[in-house]
Amino acid sequence: MVTKNDVCAFLEGCGIKHDDIVTIHCSLKAIGEIENGADGLIDAFCEYLTDGLFLVPTHTWDNVNKENPFYDVKTTVPCIGTLAKVAAFRADGIRTLHPTHSLAVFGKNAADYVKNEEKLASPAPIGGCLNRLYECNGKVLLVGVGHDRNTYLHAVDERLNIPDRLGQDTFEITIKDYNGNLIKSPPFHPHFTAAADTCVSDYYPNYKKAFEYTGAVTYHHLGNALVYCCDARKMTDTVEKAWSKTDKDLCISDNPVPPEYYR
Repeated sequence: MVTKNDVCAFLEGCGIKHDDIVTIHCSLKAIGEIENGADGLIDAFCEYLTDGLFLVPTHTWDNVNKENPFYDVKTTVPCIGTLAKVAAFRADGIRTLHPTHSLAVFGKNAADYVKNEEKLASPAPIGGCLNRLYECNGKVLLVGVGHDRNTYLHAVDERLNIPDRLGQDTFEITIKDYNGNLIKSPPFHPHFTAAADTCVSDYYPNYKKAFEYTGAVTYHHLGNALVYCCDARKMTDTVEKAWSKTDKDLCISDNPVPPEYYR
């Protein structure tokens, strides 16, 4: 069984500091048995990150969309994973008002970190909680999953203005905040890539070798799960360098980034 002490030792082994900002994508099943389950895992992260923040994606992009443009921060259920569904409704976290890519944020500075998410017009723009991992030198943990679940890479696309990443068919979303107030989002651009046959995130593993070469990722284990510990800034810089070497889209087919683009 993975205990709280095991989680804290794991974080220390990843080189994560007590004041870091850390986000996670996690397969609980891949880890194996955890003391107190999903809540126990969140408790352990919060206990370790005494002066930092723990960000758990609680995304609703599959059930908040043009056909159903309504998000209630207190009741809308995440469309991803057990950890998200637990984190979204914990009393010690603050769930952001982003209507499609919310996060549950834990830590003493959470209230400041989550401000103004309801004003965003796309999933992960500069100034948003996810994209701000770059300025904060944040870390992304992929626990039992790969880069196809690395939502931060959408933020990289938006930061670097990668073409053909956002839909031009916008819609407004009604957001219900913690006090029951109804807020209208700005015209919202969802993720959409016309040139791809699927979501570009399915092709984010194309960056895997590049991230390894530049030191943007190190590998660890938590329980039975392989963990990618990713440096947000190094991932961004690696992607920027690779795109500077080509005029072709690097994530619309299953082809690793050529080594000459990142070496």
